[in-house]
Amino acid sequence: MKSNIKPAEGKLGILLPGLGAVATTLIAGVEAVKKGLAEPIGSLTQMGTIRLGKRTENRRPKVKDFVPLADLNDIVWGGWDVFEDNVYESAMNAKVLDAGLLNSVKDELQKIKPMKAAFDKNYAKNLTGTHVKTGTRYELAQQVIADIQNFKEANDLERVVLVWCGSTEIYYEASDVHTTLDKFEAGLKADDKLIAPSMIYAYAALKLGIPFANGAPNLTVDIPALIDLARETNTPIAGKDFKTGQTLMKTVLAPGLAARSLGVSGWFSTNILGNRDGLVLDDPDNFKTKEVSKLGVLEDIFKPEENPELYGDIYHKIRINYYPPHGDNKESWDNIDIFGWLGYKMQIKINFLCRDSILAAPIALDLALFSDFAKRAGMSGIQEWLSFYLKSPQTAPGLPAESDIFKQLIKLENTLRYLMGEDLITHLGLDYYEELVEAK
Repeated sequence: MKSNIKPAEGKLGILLPGLGAVATTLIAGVEAVKKGLAEPIGSLTQMGTIRLGKRTENRRPKVKDFVPLADLNDIVWGGWDVFEDNVYESAMNAKVLDAGLLNSVKDELQKIKPMKAAFDKNYAKNLTGTHVKTGTRYELAQQVIADIQNFKEANDLERVVLVWCGSTEIYYEASDVHTTLDKFEAGLKADDKLIAPSMIYAYAALKLGIPFANGAPNLTVDIPALIDLARETNTPIAGKDFKTGQTLMKTVLAPGLAARSLGVSGWFSTNILGNRDGLVLDDPDNFKTKEVSKLGVLEDIFKPEENPELYGDIYHKIRINYYPPHGDNKESWDNIDIFGWLGYKMQIKINFLCRDSILAAPIALDLALFSDFAKRAGMSGIQEWLSFYLKSPQTAPGLPAESDIFKQLIKLENTLRYLMGEDLITHLGLDYYEELVEAK
């Protein structure tokens, strides 16, 4: 293809609704990388390579050298939060990164102060916002639009993207107000409480033609009204829920079990987490949103309706427990009951002591950079190729999600190859051996 991809010229604004642990870890990390103090480990856009052509050609450039992505030095940070702490103060409170590293980028972080958040306590009952906007849903949307426009103008930006790094909202399903853009905009003006805060940010971004990626399991852009708006303004969207700890392990391990036709009778998962996200998820209504996102992964991979003998009776249970002493250091335990040849039973046990924001920060960076690239490449609407980063992939209506991380990576890489005019790679490999036979 490689046609009409606009270059990544000028400065890129990355606006983050929610300047908590994930966002501040991202910002501080990138600023440290820019100073040569650390490496952007975990970021495919910065550290990853991509194979081009045949294996024998030995062409494996870094992704950032192959695709015209925004340079880290051209990024300008901003965002909104329910607390007025600047990014340095918020990062110190989050206690994800050590004080020494944060102090090395203190000047840069202190300059980034949050704008007042569009907030509704009913959607995050365990949070008490003190730095919030007032007004109807429509007035809040107009205020967020003004924030974005002012931020762009004040910083002389060429482009802007939004990545939701805020809390998980309570569980709810799409209703009539979400079905069309006309009904959604009427709902904003009527201050319809079924329009969540995250939808206000998404609407504001898409109305301005600004890409939006959803890092939480919220409904947000996964509704017809905002999908239509994304198409109308030729704007990419991606969601939902950063694929970090336990679910990352599931999307790595489950495809392996399925590939070997090994059966699974049960998968029990529990987590303990002490950061702001853990506090929010301590409310049953917020936990329900996360639970639905996490539960769908195994069903997508195992496809029990197609493989009833192996996965038809799987019992999948998930628990998340708020445990303040752990802070951002999430611990997950998985017990997996599997069975093999002739039905003989076996078990797998996983104890993953991860750092939630350390895993999420590079995902947020990649989603921002790839969303900006997609916009410049003329792509709009749902970007399923970005499912690689997300627990609950957003797809076209009626299209089953693909949660196998290895298939997601193939889709992502082939999308980049396609856009850049390179041959797609199927990994068939027979041509190498056919050439050997012909050479004899």
